[in-house]
Amino acid sequence: MRPLERPRLLAALLAVVALAAGVAGAIVGAAGSDGNRTARDGARGGSFLARIVPPAAGPKRPAPGPAAPRSVARLERRLTLERKVAQLFLFGFAGRDLTAEIFGRLRRLDIGGIVLAGPNYVDSTQLSQMAGEAGVIARDERHVPPWVLAIQDGGDLNSFPDLPPSVAPADLASVSEARAQAAETARSLHGLGLNGILGPTVDVGLQTGSALGARVYSDDPEQVARFAGATVRALRRGRLFSAARHFPGLGGADQSTEEGPASVGLGPDELRERDFLPFEAAIEAGVPAVVLSHALYPINDFTAPASLSREVVTELLRGQLRFKGTAITDDLADAAITTSYPVPDAAVEAVRAGADMLFISGPAGDQQAAYAAVLRAVRGGDVPRARVDEAVRRILIAKERYGLIR
Repeated sequence: MRPLERPRLLAALLAVVALAAGVAGAIVGAAGSDGNRTARDGARGGSFLARIVPPAAGPKRPAPGPAAPRSVARLERRLTLERKVAQLFLFGFAGRDLTAEIFGRLRRLDIGGIVLAGPNYVDSTQLSQMAGEAGVIARDERHVPPWVLAIQDGGDLNSFPDLPPSVAPADLASVSEARAQAAETARSLHGLGLNGILGPTVDVGLQTGSALGARVYSDDPEQVARFAGATVRALRRGRLFSAARHFPGLGGADQSTEEGPASVGLGPDELRERDFLPFEAAIEAGVPAVVLSHALYPINDFTAPASLSREVVTELLRGQLRFKGTAITDDLADAAITTSYPVPDAAVEAVRAGADMLFISGPAGDQQAAYAAVLRAVRGGDVPRARVDEAVRRILIAKERYGLIR
């Protein structure tokens, strides 16, 4: 080949390569466009996610936290910040029918859940109507279905006196009776449209008694652990969400946190040997949530209630017990909180400490102020957005596992 022909051949080869690359790019681009169109067309169909959320604005960096099913991850990415913050709240309310103010708020806010209590109750028919209305509103407004929970401890401690469980924990004769009672409770409440309870109480009492009274199974940690494991397993089989109370243990408190500030004078080693055992049994049994105590403990020098303490929520519950489920505060309207903190400030501190859901029984003004305070704290950087994403992911995972979202 003559020297002058080599450059011409090289140029021709480069032209062929460029042409081939251009054709391949066009093919890939067309395929990508068709794939995106197909995804959008699929989203317009009957899927749950497409009905309740708008299309994603764009890719986001994943936040730290538990691994989530693909459907949950897509839903989490598409929720606005306002909706994410609303998912953190469990609200109690006043009223006994569908004119109650909470139902208007459920239409305006994508609230994580509601808690029905004794003052809301007339009979099982009326209870079923109120529980059902929460789901109807979620479908109408394309919101995430809310938890509809109750505190139903048993016997005279029930919010709904004529519904199970019929026996208070302290009066149960055996673990098998606790298991049967939990199964009956799951069937009854599920049948009325409720999807969970804030319970069981798995605190260990004292030989001299407990401020929690008949809510405590026993003063023997191993016995309480057996009751806890059996009850949680029965509730799981009945597909009823549950939340073991009150971490890291409230049985040794000097008074009820509903009445005022309370202290538990047990250090970390004593808590591990005594009060942790039932929570470990509940976690091993698959309990999806834990309720955080409002008592003061030596672990943080009695400086803040456990529900607002990173040492308790993040270091003990998450770090030592390896709990991966939803951490829920006890009622932030309890006197143990309100004597020292405005409810909105307590809500912000609880999220910062590692709590995933904030239970506030009322009033509505405090609930709205708490929502606004947490939203403002996240927008202002006082609470990292990653902390909210982590909490919402845990909430959505639990709702997916218990059939609220698909």
